[in-house]
Amino acid sequence: MRLATWNVNSVKQRVPRLLPWLDERRPDVVCLQETKLTDNAFADLLAEPLRERGYDFASNGQSQWNGVALLSRVGLGEVEHGFAGMPGFPDAEARAISATCAGLRVHSLYVPNGRVPDSDHYRYKLEWLAALRTAVADGPARVALCGDMNIAPSDADVFDPAAYAGHTHVTAPERTALAALIDLGLRDVVRDRWPDQRVFSYWDYRAGMFHKDLGMRIDLVLADSGTAGRVQAAWIDRQARKGTGPSDHAPVIVDLDEAQDGDIGPVVPPPSAAGGYRPGSRRLPQSQ
Repeated sequence: MRLATWNVNSVKQRVPRLLPWLDERRPDVVCLQETKLTDNAFADLLAEPLRERGYDFASNGQSQWNGVALLSRVGLGEVEHGFAGMPGFPDAEARAISATCAGLRVHSLYVPNGRVPDSDHYRYKLEWLAALRTAVADGPARVALCGDMNIAPSDADVFDPAAYAGHTHVTAPERTALAALIDLGLRDVVRDRWPDQRVFSYWDYRAGMFHKDLGMRIDLVLADSGTAGRVQAAWIDRQARKGTGPSDHAPVIVDLDEAQDGDIGPVVPPPSAAGGYRPGSRRLPQSQ
């Protein structure tokens, strides 16, 4: 089974890339984030092309903001919008959907950004993650949490830790909340597969960050140990971030039981830039 997760940053804008990508990569289960469409609008846009490709789908949508979805060719049972105890800001947001696909409970997640450390939105992010941990602990043992976690698990997952000083995504409380999820017995399957490699999944649109490979790894697949033991390949599809009209995120692809393209590397194709800069010399675009 090929499992993929992709923050498409507006599915309406990304349709010209999403459908060819489905044809090329042929994932069995796809988790989408930032769809930015209501459920009716999502169905109007994609129901027919997804049906033609053999996908069932479920979405948890919201006009203009947020939005998550699941596409599956291997079953889509017991769909749940959100999760038990999920907090809102102040109302519930469309940030989570889960279903059972071929015996695996798959969650498509768009974790709150946090905006600024110690802000109301930052505290909401931590509360959201704590509630997610409780829901997962009470849920099925065979589980995969997939999506934009808006947290880089360690300093190795950002191009330069000094550039992120004072920003969200890298603070100790956020990383502690993510670690608490992993402590339920989950594995970060991409990092497990490639423990020492430079691997990013997100590059800001601004300042040529993608072409310079100044990114961060915030799109994750966390799986129970049994499912993680089935992983034959785990990689970032950097090709989907190239060219005209891309999302600022690249898909994460995980092959269970059989690697369709072989164990081809952590980032495909490899970045053309290898981070040739002095640590501490780069700033994030929003800091400039």
